Amino acid sequence: MAWYLGQSMVQSTSLSNLRYEANMLTDEISQQMNSRISALEKVSETVKGRDNPLWLQNELRRNNALLEWFDGIVVIDANGEVVADWPVVVDWQGLDTAQTEFFRMLKGTQNPYVSEPFIGRASQYPMVLVNVPRFDAQGEFDGVIGGVVSLRTSGLFSRLSRMQQSEGSYAVIFTAAGTVLYHPEREKIMSDALSQFNNRWLSEALDGWQGTAVGSLMNGEAGMQAYGQVWPAGWIVGRYLTREQADLPLSDYIKKLWWIWAMLAVLMLPLLWWLLGRLLHPLRYLETQIGEVGLGQRQKVALATNMQELNQVASTFNRVEGERQALLNSLHEREAFLNSILQATPQGMFVANFDGEITYMNPALLDLLGISSTIPTSQWIKQVHPDDREGALDMWRHSLKTHSDFVRQLRFIRHGTSDQNAGKEILWLEVHARAVMVSQAEFSLGMVGMVKDITERRQQEAIQRWEAEHDPLTGLLNRRGFDRRLDEAFAEFQKTSTPSVLMMFDLDHFKPINDEGGHALGDEMLRRIAQVVAWEVRRSDHVARQGGDEFGVLLPSCTLSQAQKVAESLRQAVADISVTHEGKEYCVTLSMGVTAFSEDDHEVDDAMKRADAASYDAKAQGCNAVVISVLDTSNVNALFD
Repeated sequence: MAWYLGQSMVQSTSLSNLRYEANMLTDEISQQMNSRISALEKVSETVKGRDNPLWLQNELRRNNALLEWFDGIVVIDANGEVVADWPVVVDWQGLDTAQTEFFRMLKGTQNPYVSEPFIGRASQYPMVLVNVPRFDAQGEFDGVIGGVVSLRTSGLFSRLSRMQQSEGSYAVIFTAAGTVLYHPEREKIMSDALSQFNNRWLSEALDGWQGTAVGSLMNGEAGMQAYGQVWPAGWIVGRYLTREQADLPLSDYIKKLWWIWAMLAVLMLPLLWWLLGRLLHPLRYLETQIGEVGLGQRQKVALATNMQELNQVASTFNRVEGERQALLNSLHEREAFLNSILQATPQGMFVANFDGEITYMNPALLDLLGISSTIPTSQWIKQVHPDDREGALDMWRHSLKTHSDFVRQLRFIRHGTSDQNAGKEILWLEVHARAVMVSQAEFSLGMVGMVKDITERRQQEAIQRWEAEHDPLTGLLNRRGFDRRLDEAFAEFQKTSTPSVLMMFDLDHFKPINDEGGHALGDEMLRRIAQVVAWEVRRSDHVARQGGDEFGVLLPSCTLSQAQKVAESLRQAVADISVTHEGKEYCVTLSMGVTAFSEDDHEVDDAMKRADAASYDAKAQGCNAVVISVLDTSNVNALFD
């Protein structure tokens, strides 16, 4: 008993502890990355408008204290060429970085960015480059200042190195692309986690999710895990604990309890056996007589004992038995009357006692549920839909305890009762049960309930709700449904800063399809595009047809860098779609604007206006393009053709 009760407590405690440790590691690494980024931004302000390599080299030397945080600092001009570094590294000055991932990202977003890890040529340690943009006096992009950070010697993961980690309890740091930055087993650092481990929760975390879960860990063992997001660096902290490691304290405790109980049982059992034999002999005689009364073999109990207490028990039992017989006779008459009523009514009805057992169901209810009267409650209750079962049982137990009315709508899985009807049918039932009170004695006899089939009504309501928020042509969300989900995502962003990305696009060259092939051909093209777009995004994303050939996509829990890949895949997928009419093939492309919610947005319309304006920019630049837009940026930040 201690083991089964303790396991749920151990799991709850372990999950809370893992969540705390993951948040603690996330906060510390975020603070360290923010400090480094702030230091580089101060240097960027100091060298604003300066392009003399010798002056820049001397200025970096004056900021030698930054080497406490960085293994090296480089200054890159607007063309991607390294113009200064400290400490000086041979062949660095004049190096062209224009085509590197980090330079293109800085030039496009003009926000601080941490590069993917690489191996240092001299130290052979894993390193990353922390980058901040430089701006000239007019506020235009003027290059990059980057700081090289060693993941082994910089102190970024100092708390991890101080934590007591074992084979069953450890922490891992990943990049958003799935590269392992830190692992207790060093040979796994710089490996691709997604190619080695099939972990659903890790995949969710790489997409922006954070929280706790129970399931298979990275090494395949069963256990618990917690994830946190290091937003400044785009990293993920994973904290893992195997089930075996979590249960160790409980196992030791159970072993101690077992030996203590065994020793006490060995010492006490002979004495207790003798004492109980002496005390229970008259009770056994009383038990025998009570059993005979129950079988109708005698009318009352009669004991020949000097124990006053047992004589009082026998007297009380005889009195209660007489009252019980009188009540039973009256009850049988009432039950016969009630059964006649329940058998004749076309409404499904049932009777239950206060132990929760259904003691009677009338023929109308048995026919409605498609079950036999001989099936026990524990068996047919499993036919209540899993999503409704726990809530209904909790409310049923509450009604039994408080004698309050039970009113609930739930789904019931009705099995076929013949070979011709062998499938399953889901019924929506409305159940209303009320306690039957005896007014004079002020106690209740049980619960009486009615069951009504409301399947057709619920189906009609579901169809009406779906039609109110969906486009009838494509089956996608309409403007109303899309606006509601936008409001929900924006509210979540304001409350928890969870990033979300909005995409708005319309179709290029769509008008000739309607003009030459007719609206039927245009509708077919719209349906195909809707299918392709819905296929390319995640199940948690929302796709809408805003009207005509205008579409919208909402990517909750997604950053701009992740959304760029999605946008490009959508652009290519739409470009591959075609329809044919009278031997002529018609194709379309899209002009898409992409933006993310910003802390300066006062309402959802601010983000929608940015996305809409970016889509017009894409169309103005020749169509078949994706434009990424951020707040207060009138330029095109990224263009994919």
